[in-house]
Amino acid sequence: MSSDSSPNDAASASTKPKNKEPYQQAYYPPVPTGFTCYLRTSLLWQFWRFIAINLKMFKLMLSSHH
Repeated sequence: MSSDSSPNDAASASTKPKNKEPYQQAYYPPVPTGFTCYLRTSLLWQFWRFIAINLKMFKLMLSSHH
């Protein structure tokens, strides 16, 4: 076989991660918006989500008991 590239070259090229070169846009994770940061720290929003999730669980428990 007088091939210039070996079969291992093709396998190693396919396993190389894409978009992982430093300082490119795809390298950095997305940053949350200001509104998202506000919702994560707002006690009023957290309380509302707590109530909503508990109501969903309560509804699920009621429907499971015939």
